[in-house]
Amino acid sequence: MIAILIKLVNIQYVEGDKYRKLSQQLTLKNDTIFANRGNVFSDDGSLLATSKSEYEIRIDAVTIDGEIFEKNIRSLSKSLSGLLGNTSFYWETKIRKARTNKNRYLFIARGLGYINYMKIKHFPIFKLGMYKGGFIAEQSTVRAHPLGKVAERTIGYDDYRGGPGIEGAYKKYLRGKFGWRMKQKIAKGQWRPISDSNEKDPVDGKDVITTLNVNIQDIAHHSLLRQLEYYHAEHGCVVVMETKTGEIKAISNLGINSEGKYYEKRNYAVYESIEPGSAFKLMSLVAALKLKAIDTSTIVDTKDGKFKMYGRYIHDSKRGGHGVISAAKAFEVSSNIGFARLIDDHFKDKPSKFINALKGMHLDKQLGLTIKGEGYPEIPSPGDKKWSKNALPSIAYGYNLRMTPLQILTFYNAIANNGEMVKPRFVKEIRSRNQHHKYFEKEVIDPAICSKQIISEVQELLKNVVKLGTAKKLYSKNFSMAGKTGTARTEYWMPDWNKNKRYVSSFTGYFPAKNPKYSCIVVIFKPKVQKGYYGADVSGPVFKDIAQKIYTSNPDVKVINANDTRNFASVKNNYNSYYTISNKATRTMPNLKGMAEMDAIPFLENLGLKVTCEGTGKVVEQSIKKGEKISKGKTVVLKLST
Repeated sequence: MIAILIKLVNIQYVEGDKYRKLSQQLTLKNDTIFANRGNVFSDDGSLLATSKSEYEIRIDAVTIDGEIFEKNIRSLSKSLSGLLGNTSFYWETKIRKARTNKNRYLFIARGLGYINYMKIKHFPIFKLGMYKGGFIAEQSTVRAHPLGKVAERTIGYDDYRGGPGIEGAYKKYLRGKFGWRMKQKIAKGQWRPISDSNEKDPVDGKDVITTLNVNIQDIAHHSLLRQLEYYHAEHGCVVVMETKTGEIKAISNLGINSEGKYYEKRNYAVYESIEPGSAFKLMSLVAALKLKAIDTSTIVDTKDGKFKMYGRYIHDSKRGGHGVISAAKAFEVSSNIGFARLIDDHFKDKPSKFINALKGMHLDKQLGLTIKGEGYPEIPSPGDKKWSKNALPSIAYGYNLRMTPLQILTFYNAIANNGEMVKPRFVKEIRSRNQHHKYFEKEVIDPAICSKQIISEVQELLKNVVKLGTAKKLYSKNFSMAGKTGTARTEYWMPDWNKNKRYVSSFTGYFPAKNPKYSCIVVIFKPKVQKGYYGADVSGPVFKDIAQKIYTSNPDVKVINANDTRNFASVKNNYNSYYTISNKATRTMPNLKGMAEMDAIPFLENLGLKVTCEGTGKVVEQSIKKGEKISKGKTVVLKLST
């Protein structure tokens, strides 16, 4: 007995603090409360990504006073039945059984939105709170994309899968600051909050305003999708860039799955380095003109469409060839032989001079994008492992080197922008509670990649490609555009290539041809050869469709001046417009057409209406017409663009 007493005194007083601390560690924990991530908006204020709160509801069936329980259990069960389904008898039986079994963490529902959470919180018994009513609510947040899969890879995510796209690149702004709440262990694997309030409230993240335009994105996405489906291609991408600012207005990356459906699989435009093929002839021509080795009137003999150089044959697409033509004509008709001979004849004894001219225009460097995963460009130099006598003529017409679609577009955009090379940009600014936090200015990579005279000459040649050259089937008297076709073999080193030929089709250019507002690249990988594979046939029509739809829907669109990039007045007005509308009292139904789903729902609920949605995206139809009288509790059905 003396030994037992001594041991008890030792545990209670000598080692008491140690064991009490150990007990708390086993039965108490700080549970993280994740902050709501900031929203991601398009340039017109439409939601691209937002955090949506979800709630899991449980009940401590033991803590409720017996008299209160018996008096209100039936009304609580009836309310649960009306909101969650099942009969009121089902709910009463379930809760009574939990009370008998002393269950202090009975599951009721999960995945409830904020509106239903507020409803269930005021049900009989539950409205008494945690201690008297046994009400336990656990909040979590999920990421929602109102526009569905459109531009999903570029918008990105920030979770266990990594952090690609805008969500990953700007996570330090979007994440906010986490809070925490003390919880107590009540059973194996079960924890409940100790109090109703948080120990530390979370701070919501900031909003990101992107450069993406919902209308242009929709046009680009669906135009690319139609062409991929028609040609049964493996994958493809489209990028539309604002010429003066480098703002990316649309980017679509679609790959095929095992079921034959196309979806945003990977960001091909940013990460995939490819052999550009004939699209690179523009870079070769500009470099040769800069070095004054040739001019556009320099003559070259392309023979009969087949020419052997250093033991390897080079072919042109035209049967019988083009014969003796000028450098300008070689560009218009995209003669591989012409470019191989022009560059080799003038630089075979000094190849480094030509390669250095290419690198001097930043073609061997990454763009330094904010979103991760950019592919590396590769232009070999004399002395490299990939260098041989065939390297120089191959590079001249777009082989034996690699660039990503966005890197190719950046060069073409510089030509459209009178020589100024600007860095592609995905984000305009960061906002905090509708207040400006940080602006992202236009970044100039090179104010002049070449002389104004060379720019003027190649701009004229790019127009002639569409008027007279390989893209003449795309020409329209009603709408001007300039660009270059590209048709490159891929996987030609594989032993089965002759039996199963694979190509990459591209078209890169800008529109309108004079004072261009946008540049654009379309790349389609491995179209079904039996249907076609040339750039003018496969990718060119996508470019033309995008250009015409953008131009005809926005004929007077104003290009943002470089000096005005800090104002963003239109974005600010659009961003604030819904808040202004929602604060105005109204007894009649407003016109919701064109409003984003995530804006329309809270707006209508603030008017006391119930909302049902069909589809996702922007409102295209509403069951209560504009101007009709409305009353609280009435249901409005919104049909949304998918």
